[in-house]
Amino acid sequence: MNKDLTNKILITLAFLFAYRILSYIPVPGVNVDVIKHFFDTNSNNALGMVNMFSGNAVRRLSIISLGIMPYITASIIMELLAATFPTLGNMKKERDGMTKYMQIIRYATIGITLIQAIGVSMGLQSLSQGGESAIMIDMSTFIPIAAVSMLTGTMLLMWIGEQITQSGIGNGISLIIFAGIVSGIPRAIGGTINLVNTGEMNFLVVIGIIAVILVTVGTIIYVELGERRVPISYSRKTMMQNQNKRVMNYIPIKVNLSGVIPPIFASAILMMPSTLLRSSTNPYVQQIADILSPSHYFFNILMFAFVIFFAFFYASITFNAKEIADNLKKQGGFIPGVRPGNSTAEFLNGVASRITFSGAIYLALISTLPWFLVKTMGVPFYFGGTAVLIVVQVALDTMRKIEAQIYMSKYNTLSAVGL
Repeated sequence: MNKDLTNKILITLAFLFAYRILSYIPVPGVNVDVIKHFFDTNSNNALGMVNMFSGNAVRRLSIISLGIMPYITASIIMELLAATFPTLGNMKKERDGMTKYMQIIRYATIGITLIQAIGVSMGLQSLSQGGESAIMIDMSTFIPIAAVSMLTGTMLLMWIGEQITQSGIGNGISLIIFAGIVSGIPRAIGGTINLVNTGEMNFLVVIGIIAVILVTVGTIIYVELGERRVPISYSRKTMMQNQNKRVMNYIPIKVNLSGVIPPIFASAILMMPSTLLRSSTNPYVQQIADILSPSHYFFNILMFAFVIFFAFFYASITFNAKEIADNLKKQGGFIPGVRPGNSTAEFLNGVASRITFSGAIYLALISTLPWFLVKTMGVPFYFGGTAVLIVVQVALDTMRKIEAQIYMSKYNTLSAVGL
């Protein structure tokens, strides 16, 4: 392993370690014991899902308890606006425009974070346990302190994510979510072992849970590595000009073109109303919050539909068949049996649409099917396919980038010695 790659890995680990330290710093003025008890009794609903994505930061009401979700929500809004308004869409394609685009997302993140932080602060007012309130200071003082603390935490997370992307290995935002999910695994394993030891859970059920997890992971790896290779032919002139270069003779179209984005987008949208409604003491509002809980059938039906929608939406943004067809035409390449230009773009769009349909169904099933574990096997912690999907995809993506760095260092070495 070369020095440059080692430094990138160490930088990534250092920033992730800083993220985990931040998750242990509580918002000033809260009673952490009351918050912990409340989340322990709500571990299998939307609050448990939020807590899992934050790496138990919500359970401690840390300054990063809102996590990176405000940034993701702002990104969703901007993606939708960019797809609707051509001006914003063109802004993303330009170098200076992309800087402005990211700046707008940051400002939107600040606004969303403040709204969510104030909402959470006001919701904690009615939370108590054994006569002890969750707030230990005056509410008029607590709300601005909590809002500023959570805003600072979210901004720090956003900065950490950007630093990992620029100086480390992998996508910083994805790695933060990955670290948050993985950090809860030891606690989940410990809780399961205690239930087996006390006889509250059958050992065969544990074997069944492990089997389902392994099958889910294996399916994700198999599908994520799958791709449709559309063959390309080049004119004799092009082949003669590039005889000393390797010319790709196919276009790879992944089965899952949209990656892990659809489940994250769907989770962010569905968790927000449920989390806000939980702060109300009104019985009708609480009933609606129960319906929108991850343990309810309605939530998973919505999750299934949202994942399919975002899979098609994001695939249409990331896969530009017109641009691929134009580049192919400029390079003197063509798909056998298909005319260059618009016909090639239509053909690629057709192939991508069929593959995206299969990929969308796969994502929707992975995001909802493991939920049956909670219902049928009595899993003592929130377990969803979205979490497994994120962990496996981020791990695969990070491994690919490490492998690319290793190959790059080999090429640099060969060019340096004149081979």
